[in-house]
Amino acid sequence: MPSWKLVSGLCLAFLGSLVAVAGIGYAMVSVPSEENAMALSENNVYYWADGSQMVATGSGQNRQNVTIDRIPEAMQRAVISAENKSFYDDSGIDPMGIARALGNMATGGDTQGGSTITQQFVKNTYLSQDQTVSRKFKEMFISIKVGTKLSKDEILQGYLNTSYYGRGAYGIQAAAQTYYGKDAVDLTPSECAFLAALLKGPTYYDPAGNTSLDSSATESANRKRSEDRWGWILEQMHSDKSLSDAEYQEATKKYPMPQGRKATKGMTGQVSYLVDTAKRFVLKNSDITEAQFDQGGYQIYTTFEKDKVDALAKAVKKIEKEHINPKRELDKHVQFGAASVKPNDGAIVALYGGAGFENGHFNNNADTSGIPVGSTWKPFVLAAAMQHGTYKTNGEGVSPQSKYNGDDNLEIKNNDGSLVLKKDNTPFRQKNESDYPWGYITLRKAMEQSVNTPFVQLGMDVGMKNVADVAEKSGILKDSFAGLNASFALGTSTPSAIRMADSYATFAASGKQADPYSVTAVKNKGSELPGFEKPRVKQAMPENVANNVTSTLENVIKNGTGYHAQDLGRTAAGKTGTTDENKSAWWVGYTQQLSTSVAMFREDPKSHKLLSMNGTAGKDSIHGGDIPTQIWTEYMKTALKGKDDPGFPKAEKIGEIADGIGAPTPTPTVTETEEEEKETPSAPPSPTETEVTPTPTDTATCGPFDINCDDGNDNGGTDNGGTDNGGTDGGATSSPDPTESGDTGSSRGNGNGGGLFGGPAA
Repeated sequence: MPSWKLVSGLCLAFLGSLVAVAGIGYAMVSVPSEENAMALSENNVYYWADGSQMVATGSGQNRQNVTIDRIPEAMQRAVISAENKSFYDDSGIDPMGIARALGNMATGGDTQGGSTITQQFVKNTYLSQDQTVSRKFKEMFISIKVGTKLSKDEILQGYLNTSYYGRGAYGIQAAAQTYYGKDAVDLTPSECAFLAALLKGPTYYDPAGNTSLDSSATESANRKRSEDRWGWILEQMHSDKSLSDAEYQEATKKYPMPQGRKATKGMTGQVSYLVDTAKRFVLKNSDITEAQFDQGGYQIYTTFEKDKVDALAKAVKKIEKEHINPKRELDKHVQFGAASVKPNDGAIVALYGGAGFENGHFNNNADTSGIPVGSTWKPFVLAAAMQHGTYKTNGEGVSPQSKYNGDDNLEIKNNDGSLVLKKDNTPFRQKNESDYPWGYITLRKAMEQSVNTPFVQLGMDVGMKNVADVAEKSGILKDSFAGLNASFALGTSTPSAIRMADSYATFAASGKQADPYSVTAVKNKGSELPGFEKPRVKQAMPENVANNVTSTLENVIKNGTGYHAQDLGRTAAGKTGTTDENKSAWWVGYTQQLSTSVAMFREDPKSHKLLSMNGTAGKDSIHGGDIPTQIWTEYMKTALKGKDDPGFPKAEKIGEIADGIGAPTPTPTVTETEEEEKETPSAPPSPTETEVTPTPTDTATCGPFDINCDDGNDNGGTDNGGTDNGGTDGGATSSPDPTESGDTGSSRGNGNGGGLFGGPAA
């Protein structure tokens, strides 16, 4: 047994070592200042796909330090009351908070500890934001030294000058200018409480919303969070005697709504949306925080091709000018979104996000949610039928020559033969564009003329979960799906233009899918960061299934609703989509080299609800085959100029002819997938208004023990209980309420195409 002298000696030696280490650590660290942090601010530089510079933008243009006498006492007291009530009495560190953070690191839990204002200042100015044990110890040493070397006023001044307030604003002066257009010294107590609330996390507390970074950071959700914390901070200030009763009453009279976002230098035209998309991709695919990224110093190499971006913007403006008159009431608030993706690769080469940040349009329309895609969804139903078959074929794929009832007002049936019912237990009847008596037509013909009823019944026969699986594997994000009821087959889901272009690129590439991406490399201080390799290309569906979809969609252009795309003058395939009440119109089309989607919609600028386009452009209704197809054709002519026309791989015969209930016996001689093209094209019936019918409440796709299956109570994303007349192009039911938008306070933006658009982002 060791003697007590040995044990005591070892303990003293250990304690002495700790003291020595602490002393050395204390001596070696330097005291940071806000000037050092400001000097580190740089621009981020974005590059086109060819390596030429696109734009330089960053916090270096939006930062200015101010002295403590230029910071309102209310601002000082707001952060103290909200974050560190013991600020004037503590030593600069929170030992329990550090111990808690270290314990969480050891157990894999949340690494955020309760930090003092002094510690926050240290992190802002000196350290990386990495949550590591060594960083916590270093932070402790520096904070202790800061607490002994700087006065409380100097620490508070430094903290307020180096904190990130969102919108690229570092420091209280930049924040005051960004949010209220005034100097910090002129801020009111109410405005100070608002800015102090942002320090909790500007992504979630800026009422403009920021769904580009998190889909939960919607305009309405952020506004509520901001108001709640603003009120709480004022309450704390009043409780701490920082505000008198009269000052408190005055400050809480009205929420100090900040001004809207503004474009920064160089962020004009489509560049603003390109930068927005690339930034989201970087944050999604790295450990870089938004605050770190906005501090600058990064070089971002993108997939965007300048000539194609310019061509897409030019095409939108040209067709828009020809058809849309902003002075006409029904032409007001019309918007477009578009994206162009390379098949078999996933690179986003061009996008159209809107009128530009400089015109107050901050939402990226190429990456939106809330815009139902209508009949552009039908190819996924057909692909699922060819791949999985129906409940009647025992897994054998279904041929596009299968015949289904195309008549209007059709009763839809479950797999057991029972009728799909509405919420009032009356039979659900699917509506078409008109009451034209199509009778039993092939699925190929139904796609050509965008007839609803065959695809709704086919979706029920295949199983909507199989349809959803095919769509997801093709590139659609699951969180954009609507409810898996009968209407799901008609495009009630709301993927972005980027994701629609990418999913159709899967058909173009004979079933090979790659997630969309917008960044090829990121460098910082000369080093290339990991995590930006090209997405893996995977076989999403059998090659012949994809080729048969393509053959069918070629026919949509040759003989059907997409005939305007014939003006491209080369082999192409695509599908139109228009939704109920004419709230959106789509065209998604592709060649082997390029897949491009175009969306058109109207939006109320105040409520952010979608508006009907009946009467827009002087037309009774807007079809996906009209303006969206013309934009697509105009763009693709330029984008593919000088390129060869390889056509598409030949589609081989697929599946068995498994007709719908009551269909006549198929003719044995009709076997080739091209047979329908030999038919004389029939002109689609004139669009007419159709009777509104509620969406169904259940489908046969849910097993009794399937807890993950939709129970039918979801109305498929429809408004007011839902309608299902298929719109004017055989499209989807009423659009769901649009979700709140990304960077701007507009109403959409779920990151469907990249960034936080799931999976590798774009």
